Amino acid sequence: MENWININLPSKEYDQIWNKIYKEFKFKPSVSKFPSFKVPQPFITYDVSDYIGDSVDLSAYDDLEEKALLAFKACTLADEYILALDWQHECYWVNPRLTFEKDEFDEWTVPIFPNGDYYFFIEKGFSWGYLGHPWEKSITIFGQELLHAFDIHKPKMFQKVLRQG
Repeated sequence: MENWININLPSKEYDQIWNKIYKEFKFKPSVSKFPSFKVPQPFITYDVSDYIGDSVDLSAYDDLEEKALLAFKACTLADEYILALDWQHECYWVNPRLTFEKDEFDEWTVPIFPNGDYYFFIEKGFSWGYLGHPWEKSITIFGQELLHAFDIHKPKMFQKVLRQG
Protein backbone atom coordinates (compact mmCIF):
# COMPACT_ATOMS: atom_id res chain seq x y z
CA MET A 1 0.00 0.00 0.00
CA GLU A 2 1.10 3.54 -0.72
CA ASN A 3 1.27 6.30 1.85
CA TRP A 4 0.77 10.02 1.26
CA ILE A 5 -1.93 9.66 -1.39
CA ASN A 6 -2.36 13.09 -2.96
CA ILE A 7 -5.73 14.83 -2.89
CA ASN A 8 -5.29 16.90 -6.02
CA LEU A 9 -5.53 20.67 -5.85
CA PRO A 10 -7.98 21.72 -7.17
CA SER A 11 -10.41 18.84 -7.19
CA LYS A 12 -13.94 18.09 -6.07
CA GLU A 13 -12.63 16.02 -3.12
CA TYR A 14 -10.20 18.77 -2.07
CA ASP A 15 -12.94 21.42 -2.20
CA GLN A 16 -15.42 19.23 -0.29
CA ILE A 17 -12.92 18.58 2.51
CA TRP A 18 -12.00 22.25 2.95
CA ASN A 19 -15.63 23.39 2.65
CA LYS A 20 -16.48 21.01 5.50
CA ILE A 21 -13.61 22.39 7.62
CA TYR A 22 -14.67 26.00 6.99
CA LYS A 23 -18.29 25.16 7.83
CA GLU A 24 -17.99 22.67 10.72
CA PHE A 25 -15.01 24.31 12.44
CA LYS A 26 -16.01 27.87 11.53
CA PHE A 27 -12.45 28.14 10.21
CA LYS A 28 -11.33 31.75 9.73
CA PRO A 29 -7.57 31.83 9.04
CA SER A 30 -5.90 34.76 10.79
CA VAL A 31 -2.46 35.85 11.90
CA SER A 32 -3.89 37.85 14.82
CA LYS A 33 -7.43 36.71 15.82
CA PHE A 34 -7.38 33.49 17.83
CA PRO A 35 -8.58 30.85 17.86
CA SER A 36 -9.12 30.58 14.10
CA PHE A 37 -11.42 27.59 14.40
CA LYS A 38 -14.01 26.16 16.75
CA VAL A 39 -13.71 22.43 17.30
CA PRO A 40 -16.27 20.17 18.95
CA GLN A 41 -15.91 19.23 22.61
CA PRO A 42 -14.02 17.64 24.14
CA PHE A 43 -10.82 19.39 23.08
CA ILE A 44 -7.57 20.75 24.47
CA THR A 45 -5.28 23.38 22.97
CA TYR A 46 -1.59 23.38 23.85
CA ASP A 47 0.76 26.35 23.61
CA VAL A 48 3.87 25.20 21.72
CA SER A 49 5.53 28.63 21.43
CA ASP A 50 8.53 27.46 23.51
CA TYR A 51 9.42 25.09 20.65
CA ILE A 52 9.82 27.75 17.97
CA GLY A 53 13.26 29.17 17.25
CA ASP A 54 16.83 28.19 16.60
CA SER A 55 17.75 27.21 20.16
CA VAL A 56 15.10 24.49 20.47
CA ASP A 57 16.15 20.93 21.24
CA LEU A 58 15.34 19.12 17.99
CA SER A 59 14.55 15.91 19.86
CA ALA A 60 11.24 17.53 20.87
CA TYR A 61 10.11 17.45 17.22
CA ASP A 62 11.05 13.78 16.89
CA ASP A 63 9.18 13.07 20.12
CA LEU A 64 6.09 14.86 18.77
CA GLU A 65 6.19 12.84 15.53
CA GLU A 66 6.66 9.57 17.42
CA LYS A 67 3.87 10.23 19.93
CA ALA A 68 1.46 11.54 17.27
CA LEU A 69 1.96 8.37 15.22
CA LEU A 70 1.31 6.22 18.27
CA ALA A 71 -1.86 8.21 19.03
CA PHE A 72 -3.07 8.03 15.40
CA LYS A 73 -2.41 4.28 15.32
CA ALA A 74 -4.39 3.81 18.55
CA CYS A 75 -7.39 5.48 16.89
CA THR A 76 -7.34 3.76 13.49
CA LEU A 77 -7.64 0.31 11.97
CA ALA A 78 -4.71 -1.32 10.16
CA ASP A 79 -5.85 -0.30 6.68
CA GLU A 80 -7.43 3.04 7.62
CA TYR A 81 -6.28 6.35 6.19
CA ILE A 82 -6.70 9.78 7.77
CA LEU A 83 -6.57 13.24 6.23
CA ALA A 84 -3.27 15.14 6.31
CA LEU A 85 -4.06 18.71 5.32
CA ASP A 86 -1.80 21.66 4.55
CA TRP A 87 -3.92 24.80 4.14
CA GLN A 88 -3.91 26.11 0.54
CA HIS A 89 -1.46 23.40 -0.53
CA GLU A 90 -1.59 19.77 -1.56
CA CYS A 91 -3.32 17.50 0.90
CA TYR A 92 -3.16 13.75 1.43
CA TRP A 93 -4.69 10.56 2.72
CA VAL A 94 -2.14 8.90 4.99
CA ASN A 95 -2.03 5.63 6.93
CA PRO A 96 -0.34 5.92 10.34
CA ARG A 97 0.97 2.35 10.05
CA LEU A 98 2.85 2.90 6.78
CA THR A 99 6.16 4.68 6.32
CA PHE A 100 6.07 8.43 6.84
CA GLU A 101 8.60 9.65 4.30
CA LYS A 102 10.44 12.85 5.12
CA ASP A 103 11.47 15.74 2.90
CA GLU A 104 14.78 17.59 2.55
CA PHE A 105 14.00 19.45 5.80
CA ASP A 106 13.55 16.12 7.65
CA GLU A 107 9.79 16.73 7.99
CA TRP A 108 6.77 14.70 7.00
CA THR A 109 5.11 15.64 3.71
CA VAL A 110 2.58 17.51 5.89
CA PRO A 111 4.51 18.44 9.04
CA ILE A 112 3.14 17.63 12.47
CA PHE A 113 4.48 20.88 13.96
CA PRO A 114 2.80 24.13 12.80
CA ASN A 115 5.94 25.88 11.58
CA GLY A 116 4.50 28.24 9.00
CA ASP A 117 1.06 27.04 7.95
CA TYR A 118 -2.05 25.33 9.25
CA TYR A 119 -1.41 21.57 9.40
CA PHE A 120 -4.35 19.32 10.22
CA PHE A 121 -4.63 15.55 10.71
CA ILE A 122 -8.29 14.54 10.81
CA GLU A 123 -10.19 11.26 10.96
CA LYS A 124 -12.16 10.72 7.74
CA GLY A 125 -15.52 11.14 9.54
CA PHE A 126 -14.25 14.20 11.45
CA SER A 127 -14.81 12.46 14.82
CA TRP A 128 -11.32 13.46 15.99
CA GLY A 129 -8.45 15.60 14.83
CA TYR A 130 -5.13 17.31 15.42
CA LEU A 131 -4.97 20.96 14.30
CA GLY A 132 -1.77 22.97 14.21
CA HIS A 133 -2.02 26.78 14.24
CA PRO A 134 1.20 28.54 13.12
CA TRP A 135 0.45 32.08 14.32
CA GLU A 136 -1.15 31.22 17.63
CA LYS A 137 1.71 28.73 18.03
CA SER A 138 -0.68 26.07 19.23
CA ILE A 139 -1.84 22.52 18.65
CA THR A 140 -5.47 21.56 19.28
CA ILE A 141 -6.56 17.97 19.82
CA PHE A 142 -10.29 17.16 19.69
CA GLY A 143 -12.37 14.02 20.07
CA GLN A 144 -12.42 11.77 23.13
CA GLU A 145 -10.61 8.90 21.40
CA LEU A 146 -7.65 11.01 20.26
CA LEU A 147 -7.47 12.91 23.55
CA HIS A 148 -7.24 9.57 25.38
CA ALA A 149 -4.53 8.35 22.99
CA PHE A 150 -2.48 11.52 23.58
CA ASP A 151 -2.93 11.10 27.34
CA ILE A 152 -1.20 7.73 26.99
CA HIS A 153 1.39 8.95 24.45
CA LYS A 154 1.97 12.52 25.63
CA PRO A 155 4.61 14.54 23.76
CA LYS A 156 7.10 16.67 25.71
CA MET A 157 5.62 19.73 23.98
CA PHE A 158 2.20 19.25 25.54
CA GLN A 159 2.84 21.01 28.85
CA LYS A 160 1.12 24.43 28.59
CA VAL A 161 -2.66 24.38 28.12
CA LEU A 162 -4.15 27.43 26.40
CA ARG A 163 -7.79 26.33 26.60
CA GLN A 164 -9.96 23.28 26.84
CA GLY A 165 -13.59 22.37 26.57
